[in-house]
Amino acid sequence: MSDAMRAAIVHACGEAPQWGERDKPKRREGQVVVSVLAAPITPLDLLCASGTSYFGVPELPYVPGVQGVGFVTEDTGWGPAGTRVWFPTQAGMRPGDGSLAQFCAAAEDDLVPIPDGVGEAQAAALGLSAVAAWMALTWRAALQPGEQVLVLGAGGVVGQVAVQAARLLGARRVVAACRSDSAQETARAAGADAVVAIKDGDDAATLAQRLAAACDGGVDVVVDPLFGVPAEAAARVLAQGGRLVNLGGSAGESATLGSSALRSRSAAVLGYTNNDLTNDQRRTAFSQVMEHAVAGRLKVAFDLAPLDRVRTAWSSQAAGTAIRRIVVAPWTLSTPEDPGLN
Repeated sequence: MSDAMRAAIVHACGEAPQWGERDKPKRREGQVVVSVLAAPITPLDLLCASGTSYFGVPELPYVPGVQGVGFVTEDTGWGPAGTRVWFPTQAGMRPGDGSLAQFCAAAEDDLVPIPDGVGEAQAAALGLSAVAAWMALTWRAALQPGEQVLVLGAGGVVGQVAVQAARLLGARRVVAACRSDSAQETARAAGADAVVAIKDGDDAATLAQRLAAACDGGVDVVVDPLFGVPAEAAARVLAQGGRLVNLGGSAGESATLGSSALRSRSAAVLGYTNNDLTNDQRRTAFSQVMEHAVAGRLKVAFDLAPLDRVRTAWSSQAAGTAIRRIVVAPWTLSTPEDPGLN
């Protein structure tokens, strides 16, 4: 077998990767080589490749992809060849290549078997975003049955999972807030009881009024991948003892939160990152997500892209013009009849 493989390669920070050839990874102690079947393009991939993340500037060139799904290529002490697995990588955060390639080296301790009943692309689309939503609710916010949940950015993968997971965990009411018409429809399809539009030019007071009208009293838990004005508004509708869990800053890196509102309600603002999870926590969370996915209780919308269209797919995801999460199939190339995204 050739030592070369097809891969998406980042040559310069802030530029979309190009597909080309890369050396196939070799197995090292504590690792397996995975034949990658599906790898999502995630916000973390975009951030790392920009060179502006708190991880620093990545070593170039490199193959991006902080997670993927595939099968183990040879028997190891971990398990037999052919076992379907989900795996994370440190691509863009530490030197080394990631999952947007035909093969990827992954640490044995990080592998999680994929159960029968869920496809590789769906498992990849859920991935770490689903882990973040699940753990933000169960671990960081410690959601209790009967509490009311507000999900900001509910059209994204984190938001879609948060809406569904909150329902699975016993929330009495789940309210979603998002910008575009398509995102609002996605949130409704995920099972939100009410959907609030986030509009251009909203200030915190105006948005808070719309949120309050859609909620049944104060909000116990806010899942917030946006920050900025949406977080400011959400903080104003927190219930006594309410918790706002922030997972990202796509609407702004700063927010003004009123001290009196937080103090008077003994409310908490909590940060969350998957990087704080132990391997056991991440494996357990992903396995729980997969159990619900097999049963049809957790799923997200996604589009597939062949590897030779990765530049277009990446640019679409980066510009925010992609309606759904894009999952790359590294063994697939487009045909003259194939537009590249479907």
